[in-house]
Amino acid sequence: MVAVRQNGGVDVRPISPSLLVEELADRIASAPRESWVRVAFDGAPAARPDDLADALAGPLRLRGREVLRVSADDFLRPASLRFEYGKTDPDAFYTDWLDSGALMREVLGPLDPGRSGKILPTLWDSAVDRATRAPYVTLPEGGVLLLDGFLLLGRGLPFDLTVHLRLSPGALARRTAEEQRWTLPAYARYEEEVAPASVADVVVRVDDLRHPAVVTRR
Repeated sequence: MVAVRQNGGVDVRPISPSLLVEELADRIASAPRESWVRVAFDGAPAARPDDLADALAGPLRLRGREVLRVSADDFLRPASLRFEYGKTDPDAFYTDWLDSGALMREVLGPLDPGRSGKILPTLWDSAVDRATRAPYVTLPEGGVLLLDGFLLLGRGLPFDLTVHLRLSPGALARRTAEEQRWTLPAYARYEEEVAPASVADVVVRVDDLRHPAVVTRR
């Protein structure tokens, strides 16, 4: 039996990475099969939301679900907009880097009930600062979109399930690469203004990626 620690108004349940994947896969696959499921994996790069999203693709396919992986990193705005106030401005990083409108138009909106399911999987290659020119793909009805990214919540984006990978401020600071530490004030602002651990459907503490813990509000 797994011990559940009580901490303030929440219960904290340690879980293995493999069991976390299986539990999430079961939850996602239990959604009605006549509609799409849009799942967000929200977390700073140090929390590795992309790894968790990647890990779920196989188990969901084994459960009979088509899967499409998309990364919010492929929907950043052009450099002329991202770097208008310099390349290391945390407020611009917080408000201006992600093209939420493009994500809504090209990825999330087409999965609304009655829509086409036709998605653009990538839009912008920020490394070379140009459009990817990727072809559209169609996610069959009942398919699952697995979208990873940072600062995703609180933008009004229509997700069906949100998973927030939480790092304590200390762990986030320790595990953020030196060249990215200028982003830390943006994550502090995110905690203050959005409180992602309060609004996400699933919260997982990942101060140690080898030993995650599921947080449940009582």
